[in-house]
Amino acid sequence: MKKFMNTADTMVTESVEGFVRAHAEFVVFGAERKCIRRRHLTPGKVAVISGGGAGHEPMHIGFVGRGMLDAACVGHIFTSPTPSQIIGAIEEADTGAGCLLVVKNYDGDVMNFEMAAEMVAARHRIEMVIVSDDIETARVGDGRGRRGVAGTLVVERILGAAAEQGMSLDRLKSLGEGLSPKIRSMGVALTGVTVPHTQRTTFSLSATEMEMGVGIHGEPGHSRKPFSAADTIVRYLCEAIAGDIASQPNAKALLFVNGLGGTPPAELYVAYDAARRFIENGGIQIERSLVGTYVTSLDMQGLSVTLALLSDEELALWDSPVATAALRWGC
Repeated sequence: MKKFMNTADTMVTESVEGFVRAHAEFVVFGAERKCIRRRHLTPGKVAVISGGGAGHEPMHIGFVGRGMLDAACVGHIFTSPTPSQIIGAIEEADTGAGCLLVVKNYDGDVMNFEMAAEMVAARHRIEMVIVSDDIETARVGDGRGRRGVAGTLVVERILGAAAEQGMSLDRLKSLGEGLSPKIRSMGVALTGVTVPHTQRTTFSLSATEMEMGVGIHGEPGHSRKPFSAADTIVRYLCEAIAGDIASQPNAKALLFVNGLGGTPPAELYVAYDAARRFIENGGIQIERSLVGTYVTSLDMQGLSVTLALLSDEELALWDSPVATAALRWGC
């Protein structure tokens, strides 16, 4: 296994250090380096906080800044941040209006964020929004519920924009819960993930196979299928998403094609072209688009398609100014 690292044990620490140094205009370390927060916090604004294991960069630390997150915590690779880290982020970011925690629907993340919220409940007003956009776990039916995957970016962006405009904590909680049935994602992989500590891939595929329904922690999907042309692969993803998402009369859509870490931009745009053709042929109007590598699974060669059916208000929040290391427009 070849990776640009010194040791597996120091990789996350050194990577986060490099990130903060590279993007000092947006972010600083919190106390004891438990979190990364916005360089300039806004007094009296609800703090929007998220986090998760390393290996998903630029999510979440790349989304810290104006119009998105106020703080984010980074755990070990594919491991939830600790309650202590999350408490550190709350203490750093709460400027008086309370905190909204945006949490991906994984057992470790939910447990640790809930524990942190309970531990500071006497000092801080906390609400939580659980992101569960992945259709795959619902299809498997094993009781885990939907995972939070690339749709987390959409939730963090819209809630961060609303908080920037002064929305109250209660209204942010309601807005986040309303987004849940309107965002769906599904991923596909051509390779597994190479985990630094184990120096092994999470699953192996032959040159003629692909894995459908993968997660962002290197989890295999629901089925292994013969490798196909891009149109065939993307049609499969889009059919599954279109059949699962809550219908919205006169809804306008955001289409997000996300690279999982090892897929070049040219291939992502091929996938976007196919996805847009399929979705528009199904009668859904694409109003906004995002294509790029934002929610990764280390070096997985794969991609995901996310469809979000948004109201005019939500589209306006998406369009409002954002200034982070990974997303920047309108500033």
